[in-house]
Amino acid sequence: MTIPAIPTRRRFFQAGGLALGAISPIGLSIEQVLRAEAESPDKKQINVIFMFLQGGASQLDMYDMKPQAPSEIRGPYFQSSTAIPGFQLSDQLPLLAQHTDKFSLIRSMHSFTSKHGEGDVHIMCGTPVDKNLQGPGIGAVLSQQQPQSAPVPPFVHFGDMKHPQYSAPGFAGVLGRAYDPFVIRQDPNSPDFNVREFDTADDINVKRLGDRKALLKSLDLFQARQEEQLIFAKEHDQFTERALSLSTSRKAKEAFDLSLESDRLRNRYGRNRVGQGMLMARRLIEAGVRFVTIQGYVDTGIYAWDHHWGIFPHLDIQLPIYDQSYSALLEDLEARGLLETTLVITAGEFGRTPRINDNKRGPGRDHWGRCFSLTLGGGGVKTGMVVGTSDKYSYSPADRPVSVPDFVATIYQALGLDPSAEVFSQGRPVKMLPDGSPVRELL
Repeated sequence: MTIPAIPTRRRFFQAGGLALGAISPIGLSIEQVLRAEAESPDKKQINVIFMFLQGGASQLDMYDMKPQAPSEIRGPYFQSSTAIPGFQLSDQLPLLAQHTDKFSLIRSMHSFTSKHGEGDVHIMCGTPVDKNLQGPGIGAVLSQQQPQSAPVPPFVHFGDMKHPQYSAPGFAGVLGRAYDPFVIRQDPNSPDFNVREFDTADDINVKRLGDRKALLKSLDLFQARQEEQLIFAKEHDQFTERALSLSTSRKAKEAFDLSLESDRLRNRYGRNRVGQGMLMARRLIEAGVRFVTIQGYVDTGIYAWDHHWGIFPHLDIQLPIYDQSYSALLEDLEARGLLETTLVITAGEFGRTPRINDNKRGPGRDHWGRCFSLTLGGGGVKTGMVVGTSDKYSYSPADRPVSVPDFVATIYQALGLDPSAEVFSQGRPVKMLPDGSPVRELL
């Protein structure tokens, strides 16, 4: 007798389109389909850590050195060899140079925009800014298409990355607020760091919280019947459920407790906001969080890599922090057997101008979306590769141009997400990712 293959989630919905708990015409409930997918020996669940170099990191001073260019283009840093022959980085990244076997580099990225806010949304969603029908961030799609049961948030943002004039980058958009990230604004390196959602009042014990949860469920059921489950009511229910689950979850509370890590490891990551944020990201992934975004540096504002002036004094401080924290994360993930199932991304929303300006406050580089670089490492992609090249001054891609939608499509492919899935918003179907082709060399 031939045993039929376990259907995919997409086939299940096509066959039945039924609610949770219902049985489809093919004889399986959605819970069984999800469980079969999770237990499939051929399927690896890939999680993501995204270090966002908000403001636009300089490709010419980090990843795409131009040693033969004039000084007003090449800057003061030098090209350096790495663990992979032919894979060069800036001499300011000596620790990362030892780990080029663990990540790949795209040198031919290009974006339609060179504006903050607009570029932030684009790099995290793969779709342009749309105030009415904003496409969802990758982490939101992952949370929606691959729901998890771990008692921790599925999607976490470290830092408030929203530009005042644009949507918050990476948020759920048309998927609805229930899939927005769990945002943590505190500095994880602070001695009084605390995620208040896990605190309970001294006079309320866990049993009373459990009783309150049951009461809220019954009240919400009554309200839902009266309101016919309006969209905002559904989202409210999910927010309440998530808040109560977190407040009684020991696993979630411990995941955010860096005091459980050794001083040696904390020092290896770096005793600063970025280093401790990267260590926290690893702890969260280990605890069951699927997608973590971290700001790659924070100083006087969120656009800390936006060096229109004084670029080299700034990079002299920021590049060692980036080098230390990124290399530590790759080492730590490998040592714990997590690197194969964790995709690590470091990227800004665009790059910097090839020519150094003569700003009166000190030389700098301006916004440049026509050509920039980013890295992808760990699970789901091939590593040790350099994809694409730029022209002699990094003005434009010279070979194998990769658009932002292409980059996001590559992540979708690595995570097993469906870019063609649609959600109806304002009476219109909206695709998760309407454009973009995966970078096949990396898959």
